[in-house]
Amino acid sequence: MLIIPIKEGENIDRALKRFKRKFDKTGTMRQLRDRQQFTKPSVTKRKQVQKAAYIQNLRDQADL
Repeated sequence: MLIIPIKEGENIDRALKRFKRKFDKTGTMRQLRDRQQFTKPSVTKRKQVQKAAYIQNLRDQADL
């Protein structure tokens, strides 16, 4: 449960913005979307390897 203390005289929009930022950092929505469908472990591992190769390729190109 997120608790956002509102300071005296603080604008509600600013407090709402802080709430949204804190909520995004928890990763709740991302986790919920991931759990909506089952992904096989082999597919998850394949995606991780592809992502690592892509990032490594970007780093190699930056070194040139």
